[in-house]
Amino acid sequence: MNHLRLLLFYIVLLSVVCSITTASAGSKIRVACVGNSITYGYGIADREHDSYPAQLQAMLGEEYEVGNFGRSGATLLYRGHRPYVQMPEFRQAMDFKGDIVVIHLGINDTDPRDWPNYGDDFVRDYGALIDSFRVANPKVRIIIAQLSPISNRHHRFQSGTRDWLGEIQTIIPVIARRSGVELMDFHEPLYSRPDVFPDGLHPNPEGAGIMARIVYQHITGNFGGLQLSELYSDNMVLQRDVPLPIRGTANAGEKVTVKIAGQKALAVAGNDGCWEVTLNPLKAGGPYTLSISAPSGEVTCRNVMAGEVWLCSGQSNMEFQLKASSEYRQAVSGEQSNGAFDYTKRCNPCYPIRLYNRRAVYPTNDAERDTTALVQVNHLDYLTRATWTDCTPDAAADFSAIAYYFGCMLQDSLQVPVGLITNAGGGTSVESWIDRRTLEYEFPNILTDWLNNDFIQDWCRGRAAKNIAVATRSAYFPKTNNGETLQRHPYQPAFMFEAGIIPLQHYPVKGVIWYQGESNAHNKDAHARLFELLVQSWRAYWHNDTLPFYFVQLSSLNRPSWPSFRDSQRRLGEAIPDVGMAVCSDCGDSLDVHPRTKQPVGERLARLALADTYGQPFFAAHPSAKCGPVYVGFKPGRRRGALVVTFDSADGLATSDGLAPSTFEVADEYGVFYPAEAKIEGHTVVVSSLEVKRPTAVRYGWQPFTRANLINMYGLPASTFTSAKN
Repeated sequence: MNHLRLLLFYIVLLSVVCSITTASAGSKIRVACVGNSITYGYGIADREHDSYPAQLQAMLGEEYEVGNFGRSGATLLYRGHRPYVQMPEFRQAMDFKGDIVVIHLGINDTDPRDWPNYGDDFVRDYGALIDSFRVANPKVRIIIAQLSPISNRHHRFQSGTRDWLGEIQTIIPVIARRSGVELMDFHEPLYSRPDVFPDGLHPNPEGAGIMARIVYQHITGNFGGLQLSELYSDNMVLQRDVPLPIRGTANAGEKVTVKIAGQKALAVAGNDGCWEVTLNPLKAGGPYTLSISAPSGEVTCRNVMAGEVWLCSGQSNMEFQLKASSEYRQAVSGEQSNGAFDYTKRCNPCYPIRLYNRRAVYPTNDAERDTTALVQVNHLDYLTRATWTDCTPDAAADFSAIAYYFGCMLQDSLQVPVGLITNAGGGTSVESWIDRRTLEYEFPNILTDWLNNDFIQDWCRGRAAKNIAVATRSAYFPKTNNGETLQRHPYQPAFMFEAGIIPLQHYPVKGVIWYQGESNAHNKDAHARLFELLVQSWRAYWHNDTLPFYFVQLSSLNRPSWPSFRDSQRRLGEAIPDVGMAVCSDCGDSLDVHPRTKQPVGERLARLALADTYGQPFFAAHPSAKCGPVYVGFKPGRRRGALVVTFDSADGLATSDGLAPSTFEVADEYGVFYPAEAKIEGHTVVVSSLEVKRPTAVRYGWQPFTRANLINMYGLPASTFTSAKN
């Protein structure tokens, strides 16, 4: 019966089309925008001027005639609750006989009345709609769109809309291939801009403008000519010994040529303007010249090296500049400290260190930000634009101290060029660095009303509220339909991924060093879930399931939640593959969340990388040189009431001050802990307390600011730990 109705529909359609006269030669190019309320311009006060078809008309100019055939609530599904093909706008679009038809349908098919019942018809029904426009104009050019996003603020987001939208998104490219039409993407360019969707579904004029720009680019093929990430510049470092994807955009159909070190690779920019080539691996060394050319432009990067590239990220302690560290004078004077290689004074030009330093344009200090700053944040323009620079004393002074010392030790040990990329942001939370899609599916509740969400640290919420106070008072800034602010902030979930990771455009890196946690220490359990998602998110982004990820455990500070948080970090470091943790509790400051001692921290991260990523023979022969004593377990001692605590990486087990091991505690049968005496015996520590006759658990360093003193022969400290369930 359904097929019969379709056949009758086509017969009627053909008779109508044949009765319409063809457009005369030399007439305007007609663009039919077909869709639902988003195309119509629902929610936009002046839709005649600000809907996406209206803005598209202004962009295309007088040679084009753009028709808006959007119908609010329309479904693509023919058996949906409001089929577009039964609406008068469909008939009007057919009569318009567009030379170009742009279709954006499928959003309303996520309704529970539609997708669960008739989703199997979607491919067939979309194909029939496409064929209808081909009947109306056999020469028509058809562009179908990946759907614009639906925010987590949608009332059915978790009950079905999120998942059904995801299913439809995967089907639309299949339809494009099956029907031989062009595909464009409304989703990704808008996905990181939730601020332009007042109700979580319909764009405001700015969002409609983004849509119009996307359609304009696809229709004209004008994507602004040859463009690459700003990481492609003079003095850049490319990751050695791996296939090197080089990607960018150019005008549609342009041939792009990439040359380096005798290699030549060719690509053609697609209908979406994107192109990509993959170069053969480069051996460490240089300098090379990388040239990328297309008819619309040329980019030449000189003095390029191949070596080891690391991303250095997190919050303020990773951002902390070398010139503010306690070791700065030694670094710039040429003195050596703790055997460190002072790069700025003893540079080997064959193995340079290069720095790419992205810093916050506006710090999130205790103040309201002005209008300019808030607009930049909404546009994800939060981190400064950078260029690759040599590691001169001046450049190093403004660079991350931890990243600097990490890179120095790598360069000195590996004798290859090293490239360091920093993009840390003071105060940023771990959830701000995770991609939106991961949060939507794995931790959606953290996205909800984030300024009043207990998953997010109250300090972060309070500071963010103060920073964006202007936006809450001003009608100029985006609001929800209920009047709540949509102003973005660096602490907001997913923001730093969108502002700090996506702009890297998958630039190949060897691994990541990470110093963050202060803004999540209020909830170790939520952080444990989020940290795993962070690692998962970044590994997916770089298409590398084993991307090395080395992080810094929080230092010592008088904040009550920090002992249990440090222990949670320890467990994460042991549980997640290809992840390692550097202990820095001995470098803390009881009153300052930003301890000035940074050299040991950077070098401990480097030890992890040299041991586990690079397999340096020294660390295989001397495993205790990789990290401090690692808690393994305990067993009853020979003496009643004593426990023998065992450790790995415990060669030369000792204390940093030459005194007995301090801060050990044992628990009684009720789980109450008491201070314990401790004595080193080989690779073990024997602990006991006169107050506990039958100890059931042991812990160490369980103070916010701890005087824990257990180290191994390399002076590396043991982590805070507890054997009790924490």
